Amino acid sequence: MSFKDNLRARREGLGITQVELAKAAGITTRTLYNYESGERRPSNIEVVQKIANALGMTAEELLSSGEALVVEAHERGGAKAARDVDALVGEITGLFAGGKLSDDALDGAMRALNEAYWIAKDKNKKYARSNRSADNE
Repeated sequence: MSFKDNLRARREGLGITQVELAKAAGITTRTLYNYESGERRPSNIEVVQKIANALGMTAEELLSSGEALVVEAHERGGAKAARDVDALVGEITGLFAGGKLSDDALDGAMRALNEAYWIAKDKNKKYARSNRSADNE
């Protein structure tokens, strides 16, 4: 299940309101509403962890593996990186939708792709700096 579905299901299962959960997690009710409706996602793992703690679960239980990668991308590279990783996760998930891979194999593939993304991003930064230095000479 997705973050928004896990969040809503757990909150409703505990019989607490959005207002109560938001207060317990230290976020606004509007933010929680946006998370449950899928309008927004948390931009860092600390927010996910606060919500998970308030629900008596772990961040890993609250997020799908793809969503965890998107949150990490947002933390490491900002909104554009998060959008790029989200698009990549969507495309790759579509490729694996045949159901021939176990969840562990799919998680491993997603982690490998995420790491490849960040390696390429770091190389591009180094290349861009080299070009700027050459242009200034």
